[in-house]
Amino acid sequence: MKIRESLKPSDLAAAAGRFWRLSGEKILRIARRYDPAAGAPVFTVRGLYTARGWTDWTRGFQHGSALLQFEATGDAAFLDLGRDGTFAQMDGHVTHFGVHDHGFNCVSTHGALWRMMNAGRIPEDAAERRHLELALKASGCVQARRWTDLGGGAGFVHSFNGPHSLFADTIRSMRSLALAHRLGAAFHGEQDRRESLLVRLVAHLRATAEFAVYHGAGRDAYDVSGRVAHESLFNPVNGSYRCPGTQQGWSPFTTWTRGLAWVILGFAEQLEFLATLDPAELEPCGGAAAVDAMALRAARATADFYIANTAADGIPPWDTGAPALAGLGDWRARASEPLNDGEPFDSSAAAIAAQGLMRLGRVLAARGEGAAGARYMAAGLTVLDTLLRSPYLSEAPAHEGLILHAVYHRPNGWDHVPEGRRIPCGESGLWGDYHAREAVLLAQRIAGGGDLVFFR
Repeated sequence: MKIRESLKPSDLAAAAGRFWRLSGEKILRIARRYDPAAGAPVFTVRGLYTARGWTDWTRGFQHGSALLQFEATGDAAFLDLGRDGTFAQMDGHVTHFGVHDHGFNCVSTHGALWRMMNAGRIPEDAAERRHLELALKASGCVQARRWTDLGGGAGFVHSFNGPHSLFADTIRSMRSLALAHRLGAAFHGEQDRRESLLVRLVAHLRATAEFAVYHGAGRDAYDVSGRVAHESLFNPVNGSYRCPGTQQGWSPFTTWTRGLAWVILGFAEQLEFLATLDPAELEPCGGAAAVDAMALRAARATADFYIANTAADGIPPWDTGAPALAGLGDWRARASEPLNDGEPFDSSAAAIAAQGLMRLGRVLAARGEGAAGARYMAAGLTVLDTLLRSPYLSEAPAHEGLILHAVYHRPNGWDHVPEGRRIPCGESGLWGDYHAREAVLLAQRIAGGGDLVFFR
């Protein structure tokens, strides 16, 4: 990536205005056309959102997008749309024991309403607050119950693949454990044993930092610092680590860039959360200093790897080891080319990473590391600025997607390949659209001297 070092959040003001206008049009278009009974909208085919996937993992992004639109514009119609969708369609997800995506679904909806009520952006309502807080506490406990015990206090929230499977993605569902902990919840197991949600959260961060993130320490022949394995596989009988794996990447020994982006953002926002705790709360986890060092090391390593492995404008290929990249020449040295005939670039990974880079920049700036913080902030803004322009911003009224050229599941062949093209292009994913909205709102808050955090 060629970081535009002079770029500031305020420089994106005009582009952000255009973005929110288009965003509102897309949200309303989906709400008018899409039948919720078809399942959650996931990605577009010929410009129209459709459902496809293993679980209902994106519905929170639909209703959460309406809530973000209200936050950005003050248009109460989007608050009504997001609130109605949350209570009508998301309450049932609170007790969904079979998935690892509570941070996606419940924090993006119930959590957003709770956060806006705390900030005075929506009126205080005692009954609604009780509803939201009970939902968030239950969600965190339900998510924490998907636990694989590795022994000695180690463990992780396992993916929908089963107790052997740690996904890189799941780090962003640690938001659900964090909120539930903040609200005073605890998971109670057999014989009323009380399990600390914070202890489980930190253990999951450690497992992700140790097994999903590579640190250039010679772990295997492909140990490059900052590389991320999408899936880490364990023997659930004795807790031993077996090998890296992947569901959506090219191979276990290459980096699926959306998984990389989840890790950057997940660690960055958990660093923000951990800094608000009383250090005594982290004593059972090995102490605040050790926890902070672990999370910061993983955040910086993955952020640096991302910066080194994107096109010049900050957009990454869907996987850094995808086989046809070799035919694209020095793709890192020039702007991304989503209409090439070799490998797709993934705007959804970029939307997630942009926010993570900005958050990491803020974390480091607050610690007195001004130069490093400014570099990560500028990197995140470089990515975001690219997404707010052609060929990534979707300006066609008939297209329901907001950010074009997202990749969902390349190995399964689920992404739409337009007639006359060789690779998927021109389509959107609801997770990418949602995270672009979060990133733009964060940049605007920073420009105004504020913030956008899930835990307050």
